[in-house]
Amino acid sequence: MYQQEMARSGKALFFIRGTYIYTIIAISTLIAYCTRDIGPFATAQGDCFWFWLSFGVASAGAIVRIFTSGWAALGTSGRAKVAAEASELNTTGPYSLVRNPLYVGRILNFTGLAMLSGSWVFGALVFLLAVLVYERISVYEEEFLRGKFGEAHAEWAKNVPALLPRLHGWIAPKYPFWWKRMIWREQNKLFLLATGVFLTWFARTGFNLEALTGPWVMVYAALVVIRFAIGGLKMIGFFKELS
Repeated sequence: MYQQEMARSGKALFFIRGTYIYTIIAISTLIAYCTRDIGPFATAQGDCFWFWLSFGVASAGAIVRIFTSGWAALGTSGRAKVAAEASELNTTGPYSLVRNPLYVGRILNFTGLAMLSGSWVFGALVFLLAVLVYERISVYEEEFLRGKFGEAHAEWAKNVPALLPRLHGWIAPKYPFWWKRMIWREQNKLFLLATGVFLTWFARTGFNLEALTGPWVMVYAALVVIRFAIGGLKMIGFFKELS
């Protein structure tokens, strides 16, 4: 009964999972604006360490997702919003260490973005909520995979943990790394990571337009251009086989 309740709540959370990152970035920006703090420490050195730790955690999550998306089989690990889908069972590459590597990446990514607010409380809260949310979503998806792949799923799940990666048992990816698919899947998440860094910084200036100078602003402006260029490629059908 409890498993069924987890799966039901997981299905509802699966449907709205695309909104989580925007909510976290918005709250992080608001906290940064209200406190003007880079981190929770009393010294500039401590706060600088906190910023780079936050950025590192968020980036680690993005890296996990990049490799998972690039190695996953076509028709799996997709961006479906209505229901789970899978053309085959991924068991190699990152999936040989953890059954839900994309969700591990997302938990790290969300936690890092929350930490960029400068608040350890918000960072800890987001981490705990992300674990609870993706635990339920993974239960829902596992029911789908169990029903579709049966014994193959049971054999894989027997040895591979759901969300806490094991440190052994790596199996080389079945497919070569596909850059086009990775860009299609992850370009928006990478752009949102950069946006989270930019907005929390800008909020600490009080959204002062005169502060919009320097190399970091130029880097973000370049990323905006790249983001729109990828959107243009999508419109002309460059990613047609992946949509």
